[in-house]
Amino acid sequence: MTADLAAVRARVQERLLAEQPSVMNVTSRWERRVRVREAVARLLGEEHLTVAPAELGSLVRDVADSIVGLGPLEPLLHDPTITEVMVNGPSLVYVERAGRIERAQVTLEDDAAVVHLIDRIVGPLGLRADESSPWVDARLADGSRVHVILPPLAVGGPTLTIRRFSAVPMTTEDLRARRSMTADQAEVLIDAVRTRRSIVVSGGAGAGKTTLLGALAAHIDPVERVITIEDAAELRLQREHVVALETRPANVEGRGRVTVRDLVRNALRMRPDRIIVGEVRGAEVLDMLQAMNTGHDGSMSTAHANSPHDLIARLEAMAMMSDDGLPVDAVRRQLAAGLDLVVHVARASSGARIVTDVCTVEEGLSLRALA
Repeated sequence: MTADLAAVRARVQERLLAEQPSVMNVTSRWERRVRVREAVARLLGEEHLTVAPAELGSLVRDVADSIVGLGPLEPLLHDPTITEVMVNGPSLVYVERAGRIERAQVTLEDDAAVVHLIDRIVGPLGLRADESSPWVDARLADGSRVHVILPPLAVGGPTLTIRRFSAVPMTTEDLRARRSMTADQAEVLIDAVRTRRSIVVSGGAGAGKTTLLGALAAHIDPVERVITIEDAAELRLQREHVVALETRPANVEGRGRVTVRDLVRNALRMRPDRIIVGEVRGAEVLDMLQAMNTGHDGSMSTAHANSPHDLIARLEAMAMMSDDGLPVDAVRRQLAAGLDLVVHVARASSGARIVTDVCTVEEGLSLRALA
C-alpha cells in the first residue's frame, strides 16, 4: 500500500468512526461490513479523494477489517489452512499450518494496537483484559478459542493466541486418510465406543486429543443422550441429542465461577447415557470416575500426559486433589474399575498428529497394548 493510500485509509477511517459510531452496534457482522463499504464509497466522493480502481477493493477491505474486524489478523482468520494464530508482539505474529509454525507477514503498529485488538475480541463477549484481569480464556462465535495474557505477567508485552477449528469436524476416516491412525487402531477404537468402554485420550498440548475425541464420539449410538463438558466448547458433535456445557470464569468481583467439577456433578442429574469431559485437569477426575462406575460407562475424556503410563499416574494425582479425602488405594480401585482404554496421541517432528498407543487397562492398573 502506498503512503498516499495509507493516508486516504486513515482519513476515511477517522471520519467513519467520528460520524457513524452506530455501525458497531449492528448485530450482524456481515451487515456491519456492508455499511462500512457503503460509508467508504460515500466519504471518498464527498472529500473528492481519488483511489485507483485496483486499490479501491483493498482500501474498503482494510477499513472494514480495522473497524468491524480484527485488522491485520482478519486475512489469517479467513485462511482455512491456518489452525493457530499467535501474536507475541506487534511485529512478531506467527501461524501454524499443517502442524508447523511459521512467521506471518503481518505487523501491528505497537503494543497499544495489540491491546486494542484484544479489547475488540473479548469486549463483545462481556470480558475484559486489564491489570486486574491480566489473562482471559474465551470462545469466539465461530468456535475458535482465544487466550490473552498481559503485562506484567507477559514480560515482553501483550500476547494473543487464537486456536481455530475446522468447520467440518474430523472423522475416523479422515484420520486414517491422513495416516494419523492405522486401520487396526480405528477398528479397535470404534468397537470400544460402540461397546460402551470408557476411554481417556492422553497427549501433549496441540497433539490432537480433542480432534480424536470428537471423531470417536461420532460413533456413539444416535439414540443415546450425551452431555459434553468443556472449559471452552470445542467439540461439535454432529448429532441431535447432545447437551453442551461450558465452564464460566469468575466475574470482576471474583464471583460466579463455574468449574468443570460443578458441571460434572450437574450432568449426573441430567439423565446422561454418556458424559464427555473435554479435558480433566484436577479433582473433577474423581467425579468422572465415579460416573463411569455408576452406570455411565462409555464416557470419555482427555488429559495431558507424556505417555499412557504417565497418564495413570497423573489421573491418580488429580483424583487425590479432591477434598473427598479418599485414600490412594480407593482412588486406584476407582481407576481400575472405571477406566477401560487409554489412547495416546503425539505430534511428530513433521507436524503430523499420530495415535501412538491404544492400551487396555487391566488389573493393578497395568496397561496392555491392543493396536
